[in-house]
Order: sequence, then C-alpha cells, then structure tokens
Amino acid sequence: MKTKNYQIFFLMTTAIFISLKLYPQPGTIILSFSADNNGEPVTLESIWVKNLTQNCDTTLYPPDFTLLIDTILTGIANPANSGNDFSVSQNFPNPFTDQTTISIYLPEKENIEIRVTNLLGQLAAAYSGEADAGFNTFLFTAGNERTYLCSVKFKNEIKTIRMLSLSNKSIGKCKLNFQGCSGVESFKSTQNKNYFDFDPGDQLLFAGHTSTEESGILDSPATNKYYIFQFATNIPCPGLDSLFYDGRYYHTIQIYSQCWMKENLEAGTMVPGSQAQTNNGIIEKYCYANSLNNCITVGGLYLWDEMMQYNSTPGSQGICPVGWHAPTDEEWKVLEGATDSQYSIGHNIWNSNTYRGFDAGKNLKSISGWYSNGNGIDLYGFGAVGAGYWWQNGFFEKTMDGFYGTSTMTDDLQPIIRAMNFNTDKVARSPVEEIVGYSVRCLKDQ
Repeated sequence: MKTKNYQIFFLMTTAIFISLKLYPQPGTIILSFSADNNGEPVTLESIWVKNLTQNCDTTLYPPDFTLLIDTILTGIANPANSGNDFSVSQNFPNPFTDQTTISIYLPEKENIEIRVTNLLGQLAAAYSGEADAGFNTFLFTAGNERTYLCSVKFKNEIKTIRMLSLSNKSIGKCKLNFQGCSGVESFKSTQNKNYFDFDPGDQLLFAGHTSTEESGILDSPATNKYYIFQFATNIPCPGLDSLFYDGRYYHTIQIYSQCWMKENLEAGTMVPGSQAQTNNGIIEKYCYANSLNNCITVGGLYLWDEMMQYNSTPGSQGICPVGWHAPTDEEWKVLEGATDSQYSIGHNIWNSNTYRGFDAGKNLKSISGWYSNGNGIDLYGFGAVGAGYWWQNGFFEKTMDGFYGTSTMTDDLQPIIRAMNFNTDKVARSPVEEIVGYSVRCLKDQ
C-alpha cells in the first residue's frame, strides 16, 4: 500500500510539472526572457539569476529561458533548506552535463526512498535504504533525457526537484550513487547555498549573456513577468530621445537594459553654499562656487535628504521626474558590471568599498573637462563629469572628482555614493559619514 501511494503521489507531482507552463498554478510565478538590440532580436547564450536577498543563484540555458518559482509547492521549484526540517536542495550544478550532486537533509536517522524519473514517470534510477541524520549527498549520472524529476520520500513526506541535463548522450543508463553524510553540525555551519530559493519580496538580479556582452535587470517579481534584455548602448533610449523637466531638456542614454539621463540633474532653486537645504516643499540645489552657470554646465549638488525628498525608501522618485528615480546601490553595480571590461555584472568585487573594478570609470567618464587630462573615453555615452562636491559650506575639486548619489543607505544610515576621479580608471563605492552634496543622475523606471 505504501508503494502504491508513493507512485500515485509521484504521478501527480509529474502532472503538476507538465502543466505549469500551460496552466499556471496558484502560487507559481513564471518568469520568461528574451533579448533585443534596438528592435533587432538577440540570441542569448545563458541567463544567470541571483537572489540578492538570500545569496543563491541559478543559470538558465537555451532553449528554455523560463524560470518557474513556486511559492506554495516549495519542494518542487525552489526547494529550500529550512532549519532542522527535512529538505531536498536543488541539484548542483543545474543545468548539468553528465553528472550532478543532490543533497538531502534529514533531521534524524531514517529510511528514505529516492526515485528519479523522466517527465512521463518512467523510472531512470532509484535508491532505498537507511540514511543518517544530516546532509546526505548523492551523485546522479544522466542518460539521454533532458529533464528529470527527483522525488525523495522521508517518513510520510515527499519532496521533488526538477533537474535539467545538457548531456548529448544518445543512449545511456542513469546512475544514482550515495556519496556520504556530512552530519547535522556540518549542515548547520554551511554558509553558502548551492540551490535557488525565493520568498516573495526578494530582489533578483538577472544577467543575460551573449558571446561578447551582458545586460542586467533587477526586479522583485510578485506575478508572472516577461523580461526583455536590451543590448543597445550609446544611443538615446528607444522611443525617448529626450525629456523636458523643470525648465530644461535632458537627453537620454541607453546602456544595455538601463535608460539613464545623459546629463547631471540641475532641477530646483539655487541656494548659497552657506545655507542648509531644508524640507520646505521646494527643490533646492547648490551650484559649484555659488555660480548658476556651473549648475547649467555640470548640474546641481544635492544633499541626500534633498535628493530623496525626505523619503528613505531605496529607488524612490526623489527629485527626479515622474517615471524616473534616484538609482539604488544595486542599480549602480549593474551599470559598473555592464561597462567594465574585466569584471562582470554580479561579480563580488562590486560589493567592495573604495575604488574597484578595472576600467568602468574610464568607460563612463566624459572625453574632456577632467583635471590634468584625466579624461575618460565615454564608451557608453554616460558622460560623467568632474562636477566637484559641497561639504561644510564649501565647494571642492571641480574637474578632479565627480560624486554621484544613490538612494541606498547602509545599515547604520550612511548614504552610499559613487565617485570618479581624474587619476583612476576605476569607480569608488563608499558610505559617507559627513553631510556631502553631490551630483544626481536619474534612472528610468523599468
């Protein structure tokens, strides 16, 4: 009777998987992707997806650029290790070629049954036996199927993961071999996840890759969504060459999947550098050396609270036009990764403070106007300028430094900024303890 119940449950689980794309189930989010270059389709080689909130990732490969996230059936689409509970981690790597590792956590010593089948429910490999408490690891060797379902039965509970194979075997027998158990304490001390997990509200980073370029998108999906990676760059944003805001025109610049204002913002009324910017319903700006002409040429300088219009939510509109916002720290990281020739989108180096990367600064800086010929090559049309900054009633280092505000604060409430300098090709990421006035670039809402 137990075997019969197990088979019935497994066939039901298989049916759920087959029907997910045709008939989305409650609690299932379906994310689909394609790519474009100013109206021309682009062929993607892979899509890397990282959950920035939970520090785990997965990769999608052709031909199926679809990510299924089940917020109810978490044992199927995004299996998770949850404290001391029985769990089946997503196989790693996934997709895989020939072999992949399956990790199963048991809160106590117990008999388990593992069945690996194809989407039709045909058995490919199986294991049955007593397993110790802790992290039990199995090595699965694929045959000629592209998709496998691995179901694990512990007591009266069954959890299932989907495994994607890139093996080019025309024939082949699947194998499932026990590798060992690391024990309960070893599992509890694990720091890095090797599976993809998701909870509603998590922020995801999507990086679409071709053979030579990459494009990044940030989002916190709550419903089914279709994403288009944009690979156009150094052109006006498609369909939006410019916009009129607060008495002047601003050009736009498309840098992969981000649409930026091409000029520093200069909205608002100039106040002298000796006067505080206050929450009075009027946008206030400092102009370098108290010269309005400097605001016209290199933009205004704004304190963090003024930039945010006294709203502390990252990504808020702040002093930007409707449909635009003050970019977040993560959005700046995407820009840096997309424009650096050595370090990609999502690389850990972008989490560091001080000057980092290789040449993102050089590629983003304008081709003239920087001190001592420390100009950039403006490879992507961003045209960052050395506008200087305001600090303690004074103005400093015009043509030498360009400071840009983000809408993100550290945990101890220090604004995070970006800095470019005439003397380096890199871009700095830095929390600022002092009250500083800096330039603002607005980013178009997705």
